[in-house]
Amino acid sequence: MAAQLHHEANRFVKKKFPVTLVCDRVNSPANIGSLFRIADSFGVEQIYFCGEDITVISKRMQRTARSTHHTIPYQQKDNLMDTLSFLKNEGYTLLALEITDTSIPVEKYMPVDQEKIALIIGEENFGVSTNALAIAKESLHINMFGTNSSMNVATATGIALYEITKRLDQHTN
Repeated sequence: MAAQLHHEANRFVKKKFPVTLVCDRVNSPANIGSLFRIADSFGVEQIYFCGEDITVISKRMQRTARSTHHTIPYQQKDNLMDTLSFLKNEGYTLLALEITDTSIPVEKYMPVDQEKIALIIGEENFGVSTNALAIAKESLHINMFGTNSSMNVATATGIALYEITKRLDQHTN
């Protein structure tokens, strides 16, 4: 019989990837907490929470994050476009996680060796803003097979980060 492994006893190797999450008006405490956990799970270097009147730290977020908000650096910024311009000037490739008329499946995106990625994710009701879509190098989507055309932002981010970090990891092995 297999024994369940816990936090202290697992086979995972800790890694950091040159991936930054940029949250475009994501404001749900549950989603913010989930994003911290997902970012920690996939070795994301940092998170930017962009938009006015966003409360990053709350009791609900802390319950969901399970202390990962202490291990993932984050910043809160009012202006999304200033943040994206800064990241672009720092050499990041801007990718939007959004279904558009030109988006490609996330698993088809092939990062180049040493590519730094800023993955822009949007608030559930509105998605990634049109201004951010306009400056992103590429829009990525997740192929879905049901009748719904969207999913929870944290769930979608987890799927996208799995695919992106899998490809980045291939460059390091």
